[in-house]
Amino acid sequence: MTKDGAQALVGELSPTEAYELLGDNPEAVLVDVRTRAEWGFVGVPDLAELGRSTVFVEWARFPDMSINPRFVAEMEEKLGAAKPSHYLFICRSGARSMGAAMAVADHLSRTGEPVPCINVAEGFEGDLDAAGHRGGLNGWKARGLAWRQS
Repeated sequence: MTKDGAQALVGELSPTEAYELLGDNPEAVLVDVRTRAEWGFVGVPDLAELGRSTVFVEWARFPDMSINPRFVAEMEEKLGAAKPSHYLFICRSGARSMGAAMAVADHLSRTGEPVPCINVAEGFEGDLDAAGHRGGLNGWKARGLAWRQS
């Protein structure tokens, strides 16, 4: 529940389901909430074949990983006049993006604009494998979805 008692619209989809939603719904938007360093060194989702681009806004700031107090405002600034039908949030493994999804759902509910906010489960790199590495077990990259180095 949000602070005003309204039900927050937060869901979760697999990376493949998220990509399908983005392909089927031109008003849906993908927000990558990782850090600038992650975008630069690990890569980013590539929505070019859908004729779209990802919105990049840091949820937490490197190096102390403090929550960005202007996250919602920065996201809205980058979207401009666009009114997405769905917000999809992605991070490294799905934890930070859930926090971002909840914050945006709460904000939208309080402003009278409840829009589904969806966490991309597994994130961009996914969970650690037995060797302690990410990127091969699950996640956007391991599922074979389009990505590129930025």
